Amino acid sequence: MTQDDPVGSSRDPDFLRSARPLLELYASYFRPEVRGFERVPDAGPMLVVGNHSGGQLPPDVPILLTAWWRERGEEEPIFTMMHSFFMSLPGIGPIMERCGGLEAGVDNAEAILDSGGILLDYPGGDHEVFRPWSERNRIDFGGRTGVIRLALRKQVPIVPVVSVGAHETLFVLSRGEELAKRLPIAKKLRVSVVPLVLGPPFGIVPGGIPTFPLPAKVTVELLDPIDWSEHYGPEAAEDSEIVQACYDELTQAMQAGMDILAAERKYPIIG
Repeated sequence: MTQDDPVGSSRDPDFLRSARPLLELYASYFRPEVRGFERVPDAGPMLVVGNHSGGQLPPDVPILLTAWWRERGEEEPIFTMMHSFFMSLPGIGPIMERCGGLEAGVDNAEAILDSGGILLDYPGGDHEVFRPWSERNRIDFGGRTGVIRLALRKQVPIVPVVSVGAHETLFVLSRGEELAKRLPIAKKLRVSVVPLVLGPPFGIVPGGIPTFPLPAKVTVELLDPIDWSEHYGPEAAEDSEIVQACYDELTQAMQAGMDILAAERKYPIIG
């Protein structure tokens, strides 16, 4: 295993260079503004932890990654944890792998960090990416502390990243958590929500059907790193009180950063 090829990844910098213009064209639809690269450590290992927004076609990932490649180069080993359902889609999974996408899991995450790489993770997953419109400017990881335990166990810093606007590209009417508990297919697909969304061109549809995103302006900010290794050793990953305190510290810092970005917006969608 090498820094450029953890867990046998097929991440391809040459492919990224050729694909970046197309991805940047897509990202430009959202008039993106990405700030704070001066706060990011010069090299990994590190965790980059973001709030996830935008429903079934979240623009936050391509917006951040295209800016990252532009600022720091495609050679830097940054990888993104992705849901197994998304990675299993025919024709989609292999492309995501070439872009640095890996199926979410502890083994993959640890291998990336052990190799000195950078791991981009959205702990809120489907729970957060389908939060209702009224909660669009709220950090909601749903109490998921895996990323905290990972940072403590591997003694790596977390770089929080917050964004506003991506959750204004559609209207999430309901997460459908209760429905997900009752549907066997939801358990098979490892999803915790069966959402209902509103967006063009179909109107109100289940979250599995793509809608055309509204042209909301998306602003992203990388915040100051948090490094708990200065205070705790790897054994802290098994201490529930320490894990909860670190979770609270991270989510509160991210909420404060999101509140600042949200206060800059005069109007939804327009920005």
